[in-house]
Amino acid sequence: MPHFVDTSPPGSCIFCRLIKGEISASKVYEDEQTVAFMDLGQVNPGHVLVALKRHAATLLDITPDEAAAAMQTARQVALAVKLAFDPPGMTLLQCNGKEGDQTVFHFHMHVVPRHGDDGIALSWPRKDPAREQLMPMPK
Repeated sequence: MPHFVDTSPPGSCIFCRLIKGEISASKVYEDEQTVAFMDLGQVNPGHVLVALKRHAATLLDITPDEAAAAMQTARQVALAVKLAFDPPGMTLLQCNGKEGDQTVFHFHMHVVPRHGDDGIALSWPRKDPAREQLMPMPK
């Protein structure tokens, strides 16, 4: 994960400042609810961030309509990345909270073109919980 962590207060985070035009960005798409721009910390060429325009820290803080808008924009961006860079794979990543590896606390998604041996590792230890732990909690 990146070494940069934005500790700015809500409403003045790096993405809010970018959306307000206070910070320049290489925007690739924008609509009423979302903006997509090239990540300054490119993992692979074509790495794009999709952010909501309204400040909301995590997935749990956004509306269903905003979630749909973000995914629609991510899909459009992924199609454009595929056309422009023709990667053999694509990863969409969305992190929540410090423990979830979120580094900018403004809802966003990464659209990352993927190539074999590109240095990205998205693996974790398998825990194989008992079936009872997988059952829904009673209401």
